[in-house]
Amino acid sequence: MHELLALELCTLLLTQPTDDSVEVAIEFIKECGYALQDLSPQGSHGIFERFRGILHEGEIDKRTQFMIEGLFAFRKSGFEGKKGVPEELDLVDEDDQIVHEISLDDELEANASLDVFKFDPNYEENEKKYSEVKKEILGEESSSSDELDSDDDDDDESGSDNSSDDEPAAAAPTTTQNITDATETNLVNLRRTIYLTIMSSLDFEEAGHKLMQIQLQPGQEIEVATMLVECCSQERTFVRYYGLLAQRFCFISKEYASLFDDVFMKQFSTIHRLETNKLRNVAKFFAHLLATDAMSWTCLAYIQLSEDTTTSASRIFIKILFQELSEQLGLKKLNEKMSEEDMQEYFTGVMPKAPLKNVRFSINFFTSIGLGGLTDRMREHLKKEQEKERERRANASSSSSSSSSSSSSSSDSDSSSSSSSDSSSSGSSSSGSSSSGSSSSSSSQGKDRRRRRKRKSKK
Repeated sequence: MHELLALELCTLLLTQPTDDSVEVAIEFIKECGYALQDLSPQGSHGIFERFRGILHEGEIDKRTQFMIEGLFAFRKSGFEGKKGVPEELDLVDEDDQIVHEISLDDELEANASLDVFKFDPNYEENEKKYSEVKKEILGEESSSSDELDSDDDDDDESGSDNSSDDEPAAAAPTTTQNITDATETNLVNLRRTIYLTIMSSLDFEEAGHKLMQIQLQPGQEIEVATMLVECCSQERTFVRYYGLLAQRFCFISKEYASLFDDVFMKQFSTIHRLETNKLRNVAKFFAHLLATDAMSWTCLAYIQLSEDTTTSASRIFIKILFQELSEQLGLKKLNEKMSEEDMQEYFTGVMPKAPLKNVRFSINFFTSIGLGGLTDRMREHLKKEQEKERERRANASSSSSSSSSSSSSSSDSDSSSSSSSDSSSSGSSSSGSSSSGSSSSSSSQGKDRRRRRKRKSKK
């Protein structure tokens, strides 16, 4: 058929669009869109522009709108899996092909009798005619290959007859070989199926029902959780549809709750790679799951709130996460949740108790984002630690002063004893000198008296 017939059919279906006509057009474009894009790129572009216009008008159902979005995503992937006639079936050359140029407005002679089975008395003759036409179309190679195949079959039959006459040989051992797909084609197809199911569903209940019908291999459940987070991050604003769908999966099976915990760890470790809009959507997505207790609060153990272990992106993520939790739960209930004794070991990263540098950073962080009410316990802990630090310093200073006073007193006693010994020695020496002086003065006076007496006697 000529490509104009396909374009006319799509135009007819999309002229006055309804839900049914748009769905038929979508399925038709999925089958022949690759060929139309190759043969008539302008016509294909016009059809997709009409789809875009219908999507912007918004007069059709939400489910049909999601199907149109899925068609655009399928076109972006290059119509993978629907790329025309496979090479092994493309047997007729282009020069030998007969193209039927038929329009929807042409008057056609319908042979309704061909739809009814009739007995053909000349069946063998007609089969011979058909085989001749087949040879003309496909060439003589097919006939020669058929002859070779028949000869091989005869040889096999003769060989089997000869082997049946001989003794039965031992059967060769059969070995099974496991084939692993290194291209991950099946995984890509699974992700595409999950994405289209999510985007084409009317509400989260329908999406959950359809996703549960998908046959998943063991270990592929993580793909559902990952695709939910990825689809949510691609939206312009946070859509509650994804949070409700993830919440439903977590309530159905605890396995999905643990899977979303793993996804939270991966997302937070690579949060610096996301744009601000995607970062906000992901933070609100996990805040919804935490607020509804769909996943465990133990995932907060992956967060280490300090100046050294966080980046600007991670701080924005933590800010949006706790602000959204405060809006959904209220500050009082959130504070009670963060004050539970059984969960304190998981909250030490967000609200640390040591070192004091990280405690001050956490207090300043929550105060700056308007959640200072969550820091009451940290402030009390900080005051106690500061008082203990002051007491330690006071004890250290008192011990140092006592040791210095004891050393000074010992030095004073030593100096006083030395001074007393010096004074005693100086006293004894002075007394000795005074006595010697007195004795010398008395002896000189006696001599003077003797001299006076001798002078008087001479006279």
